[in-house]
Amino acid sequence: MDNTAGIAHEQIKAGKATAAAGKIMDAGKDQVPGTGKVAGAGGGVEKSHATGMGIDVVKSKGLLDRSITTREVIFLLAVVFCLSPLISPPVALLMGLVIAQFVGHPYLHLNHKATHILLQVSVVGLGFGMNVGSALRAGREGILFTVFSIAGTLIAGFLAGRWLKIEKKTSYLIAAGTAICGGSAIAAISPVIKAEEKQISVALGTIFILNSIALVLFPVIGHALGLSQTQFGLWAALAIHDTSSVVGAASKYGSHALEVATTVKLARALWIIPVALLSTLAFKSDSRKVKIPYFIGLFVLAMIVNTYVPGMAAFSHYAVLIAKAGLTLTLFLIGCGLSRKTLRAVGFRPLIQGIVLWAGISAAALWAVMTLA
Repeated sequence: MDNTAGIAHEQIKAGKATAAAGKIMDAGKDQVPGTGKVAGAGGGVEKSHATGMGIDVVKSKGLLDRSITTREVIFLLAVVFCLSPLISPPVALLMGLVIAQFVGHPYLHLNHKATHILLQVSVVGLGFGMNVGSALRAGREGILFTVFSIAGTLIAGFLAGRWLKIEKKTSYLIAAGTAICGGSAIAAISPVIKAEEKQISVALGTIFILNSIALVLFPVIGHALGLSQTQFGLWAALAIHDTSSVVGAASKYGSHALEVATTVKLARALWIIPVALLSTLAFKSDSRKVKIPYFIGLFVLAMIVNTYVPGMAAFSHYAVLIAKAGLTLTLFLIGCGLSRKTLRAVGFRPLIQGIVLWAGISAAALWAVMTLA
C-alpha cells in the first residue's frame, strides 16, 4: 500500500515536470530563455532532443551555420566587381543606385561609416602618386578661385534659401556642402549649428544626387569644350561637391587632371575649419566642436614620401592602384545609400536650391578656368 502510494506520488511529480517543460518550450518557440534571442530568426538558433529526457533544448548555431540572403550575395558580388579594373567610377555609382532601388542595401546601417573611412584611406593612397612641386603649383593656381567660389556660394545659398523659403539650417548645410566639400562639410558643420537628423539627411541627399550627375556629366563637357588637364582638374575641384566624385571624374579625364583636382579639392576642404567657426556666430551656437579633416595631413605626408624617399616608385604604383579601387568602391556605396526613402526625403525645394547653386558655381568656375587658367 505504501509502495503503491509512493509510485503514484512519483507519477504526479513526473507529470508536473513534463507540463513545466512543455510550457518552457512553448515560450522557447518564440524566444530563447535568458538570452532574448528569437528562435528560428535568420537561422540563429536550433532545437535538439536530449537523450532519454524527451525535452527539447534550444542551442545557438555557429557563425558558419548562418544562412546568407540573395540580397547579400548580389551586394557582395557587386563589391568584388568594383574592386576589379573592369568597373569605372561612374559605372560603380550606377550599380549602387540600381541596387538601392531594386535590391536594397543589406548593410545600410554601416554604409555612412564605411564610405567615410574608405574615402579617407583612398585619398591618402593617392598621395603616393603625386609630386610635392606639382601639387604646390596646382594649389597656388587654385587658391584665388577657391576663396571667391566659397564666399560666393555661401552668399548665393543664403539668398536662394530665403527665396525658396527653405528651413534655415537645411539651406545652410546645402550651401556649405556645395561651397566646400560635400558630405564632409555637412558632417563637420551640422553639430556646430546643432542641426537635426532630418535636416542633415535632406542636405546629404541633395548633395549626393547632384554628385552622381556631375561624375558622369563633367568629363563629357570637358572633352566637348577641349579643356586641358589642368583646366579640367581646377574646374572639377571647384564645381563638384564631394571629394569622391571629384577624384572619380578627374581620374577619368587624365592623370594630371587627377593630380590638380585632388590637391585643389583637399586645400579647399581645409576651409571647413574657418567656415565652421563662423557658423557658430551666424547661428549663435555655443558649440566649439569642429571635425578637423586630419587625413589631409596624411595625404601631404604621402606626397612628401613619394617625392623625397628613394625607391618608392614600385610601392607607389600599387598604392595608387589600391586607392583608385577604394574610391570606385566608395562611389558604389554612395549609390547604394541613395534609397527611395532618401530620395523622397529630399523634397522639391531643397533640390531646386542645390541645382541653382551647383549650376551657378559650375558656370562661374568654368568661365574662370577657361579665361584665367
